[in-house]
Order: sequence, then C-alpha cells, then structure tokens
Amino acid sequence: MELKPFEPAVRALADALRARGWRIATAESCTGGLVAAACTMVAGSSDWFERGWVSYSNAAKTELLGVPAALIAAHGAVSEPVARAMAEGALLRAGVDLAAAITGVAGPGGGTPAKPVGTVWLALAARGAAGAPQIQAERLQLDGDRSAVREQTVAVALARLHDAAARHPAAAGRRTDPGHGG
Repeated sequence: MELKPFEPAVRALADALRARGWRIATAESCTGGLVAAACTMVAGSSDWFERGWVSYSNAAKTELLGVPAALIAAHGAVSEPVARAMAEGALLRAGVDLAAAITGVAGPGGGTPAKPVGTVWLALAARGAAGAPQIQAERLQLDGDRSAVREQTVAVALARLHDAAARHPAAAGRRTDPGHGG
C-alpha cells in the first residue's frame, strides 16, 4: 500500500499534536502497523509519535497491551471491549496523551454473519483532566478487498486522531521531548 496519499492527513495531525505538546501511540491488529508507518513517514514525527504495537494475535493483545484473555474469549478479538482495552493499554504503557487501537476483519476470510469482512473497531484513549483515560470507540463497516479495508481504516484512524487532538485545548507548559528519534 502506498502511504504517500496519507501525508496531508499526517501533517495536519502533526500540527495539532505539536500545538498541544502531545505524543501518540498506536496499537494495531488488522492494519499491521500501517497507521504507525503513515505517521513516521513524515520527517519530524519523533516530536509527536512515541511508539506503535502490532498486536495481531490474541496472545500479543494480552502480553503487549494487557488485554485480559477472558475479555477476548467473551467478546472476540474484533469487538468494542477489546478495542477499548487495546487503546487503554497503549495509552498507559506508552505514557502518551492519545492512543489509537484498531482491530478488525480485513478479509478475505475470517468474517462471520455478526462480524463480516470489513468490520473494524477503532478506539481512541486520551488522558482526562485527572489523568484517567477517556475512551471512545466506533465500529466501521468498510467495503472492498483486504487492501481497501486496511487503507480506509488508516484514513479514518488518522482523521479521528486529528479530531481528538484538535478539539482539546493546548496544554500550557507541556513539553515535547525532542530526545526521541527514529
């Protein structure tokens, strides 16, 4: 997949994050790190991109992000509760201000009547005023083949991250650590 078309969205996200002194992290399953790759294709992303996890397997979701195995067993990996837990795990483990998590069925196989191919859960976790995570999630139902589902998911994730960063007031006195680099 070509990442260059995402550059304007990434630059807008970068501007919103820099204005607030925020850093982000990603936890990706069906997109396999494409959101992180899109973010880090832009020079200077080390100012605002902290890290990303590709937690493709259920075991990775549990081991890397702290998603309870019982939650996955109860709801399935492609579910709102798991997406929320992934986002919260990324937020807390990375110590960032905002985290995105993605889990879905990109296809061509793996779909069910309840979760057909193109079903994607996207969750965002942000630090609240008291430091407690504020989490929102949405279900996407996307069309197309595996590549199209993944491409659309990246576009939506970048837009939602931008919206989340842009709607919060700038953090006074928040510093960005320029010591990170890729």
